[in-house]
Amino acid sequence: MMSKEAVQPVSGSILVADDDPEILALVSRRLAKRGYTVYEAADGLQALAEARAKSPDLIVLDVMMPGKNGWEVAKELRADEKTKGISILVLTAIGEMMNDMNSPLYGADDYIDKPFEFNDLEARVAKLLADKKK
Repeated sequence: MMSKEAVQPVSGSILVADDDPEILALVSRRLAKRGYTVYEAADGLQALAEARAKSPDLIVLDVMMPGKNGWEVAKELRADEKTKGISILVLTAIGEMMNDMNSPLYGADDYIDKPFEFNDLEARVAKLLADKKK
């Protein structure tokens, strides 16, 4: 488990996809305050469209969304030549055991269970973006 200490952000663009408007707004605002360029999507279909249009460095992706669930979105992104290199951080309340089994199968780079600590989210985002730049 990663440290809960704040990590210095790495520059980059992030697509936040969550059908819960409060979580979408909170996560987006928090990441934007850290200097990231943030895009938003409120469902799986919009997440796919935004990922293809914006080519973000990272997607913070909820699993339980209408249209397509997050695992379906991750699988499609990994199968598409244009989007397969986007880092994916799954953020969901589906449960740690389900996340642990399914997130890697669908191509997610990491996952966080809801409820979550913002410092943990920021640390994982920074690590995924830093690893991508190596």
